[in-house]
Amino acid sequence: MDFRKTIRVPHDRIAILIGSNGSVKKELEHQCSVEIKIEGDTGEIQIIPMSQNGFDEKSLKAIEVIEAISHGFSPEVAFRLFNEDIVLLVIDLRDTVHKSSNAISRLKGRIIGANGKSRKTMEELTSTSISVHGHTVSVIGIYEETILANDAVLLLCKGRSHKVVYEMLQNARRKAKTERLKLWMS
Repeated sequence: MDFRKTIRVPHDRIAILIGSNGSVKKELEHQCSVEIKIEGDTGEIQIIPMSQNGFDEKSLKAIEVIEAISHGFSPEVAFRLFNEDIVLLVIDLRDTVHKSSNAISRLKGRIIGANGKSRKTMEELTSTSISVHGHTVSVIGIYEETILANDAVLLLCKGRSHKVVYEMLQNARRKAKTERLKLWMS
């Protein structure tokens, strides 16, 4: 049986997926026990597991890392997904607004903020990495933190002020810290 998975990667991300002298591609193949075939003209990436039984947890990570790179993350950040506690969450902005490119551009601007301040603040308050690329916003982090970042992005998409969103994140952070302290002390 032929086990393969094909993913389409934007042309501007193919060189990043390959890496200098193929370093990123080689690292992914080594870490995940897969073969990766890249069709540069179409952007199609084929992932072929080395196991005779098809995809397993290890080889499925290759798909997740490639997806993260295709959504704008650097390979170094995407490689955090090798940690089993780290997840990738992708928000399609087309699901939150009318599909006009002006509306999506405005949302991206709100999420990124002046000089990237909003994105950076959300990353700091949630301990996640956030990428705004194309029509998506993607988050890498521990599950609970990615959900919190997702909520923050959706609140901004709904028109909430940055101040309200940051206060929500700070309150959630305080509450989580208090909960950890209670667990530690018991």
